[in-house]
Amino acid sequence: MKSVRATAILATLVAACAPRTGSSDSAFAAVQERGTSVMGVDQYTSRHVFEDLPDGGRIVLDRDDARDSADIATIRAHMREIAEQFANGDFTNPALVHDRAVPGTEVMRARKDAIRYVAIDRPRGAEVRISTRDGTAIRAVHAFLQFQRSDHRAQGHEQHSRD
Repeated sequence: MKSVRATAILATLVAACAPRTGSSDSAFAAVQERGTSVMGVDQYTSRHVFEDLPDGGRIVLDRDDARDSADIATIRAHMREIAEQFANGDFTNPALVHDRAVPGTEVMRARKDAIRYVAIDRPRGAEVRISTRDGTAIRAVHAFLQFQRSDHRAQGHEQHSRD
């Protein structure tokens, strides 16, 4: 009897400690796949950073390999396109990547004239700097960036250089 009970307890412990694969991992993989399609670069070999700043924030996309000039050029073109689209109140690309409306975008669309988007090249990619003096828009930008950090499993500003 002891061995049957011990086996049952062991099986329960193994199941409880087993790595989780399931909907959240498949959802993340789907975000990565759609991101590759929309952005034109492999999401697993690129790094996103979504950083809140006092007047807005920034979105960074860098290649892991600094020698990958083709994908770095693709990132730079994509980020210039994103800055232009966002300035026009078009948040189609984030909705495509995440397969849903992204928090903050409705307010960002409504207040597009109060928000500035600037694409800036970086050594391994590019960033879009988002700035505004409008408090409601800042809160919307921060909600947008927080959602992005979560869904992309990406960093904020910590452990990331501004190179």
